[in-house]
Amino acid sequence: MTPEARALRDALAATPDRAAEVAAAAAVPPEAVPGPGEWSAREVILHLVAVEEQVWQARLDALATEELPHWSWTEPGPWSGPGDDTYPGALAAFADRRAATIARIDALDADGWARRGRHDTFGILDVVDLLQIALDHDAEHLRQITGDQP
Repeated sequence: MTPEARALRDALAATPDRAAEVAAAAAVPPEAVPGPGEWSAREVILHLVAVEEQVWQARLDALATEELPHWSWTEPGPWSGPGDDTYPGALAAFADRRAATIARIDALDADGWARRGRHDTFGILDVVDLLQIALDHDAEHLRQITGDQP
């Protein structure tokens, strides 16, 4: 794993803890909906759970089994499952799914890191590219929780 890949991996592994810190520091409770058509902090985290399973894990799995897999834009809504009714439960689900993603990353050998897929929007992506997009996606949604949109 290159130093760049290690830094991305470590930042992704830290995101669930960062999500807990962000919500604790936010001006609104994690269950409060900030405005019409917006998600509460709990719903944002549940979205990250869904993305973890349906996007990042699915894409890493496809890289392991397919030659140049093809991906379209996927933007799932909030995940639903055990613990989804509270912010701590949502965080636990996110931490669990992110740990499974990190395990996939940690299992990559040199050939795994070199594999690439094709995304309809982003073009050809390798694993480092996927990790950067995942980290950017996390950051975008953590800003949503704080109300600190660019």
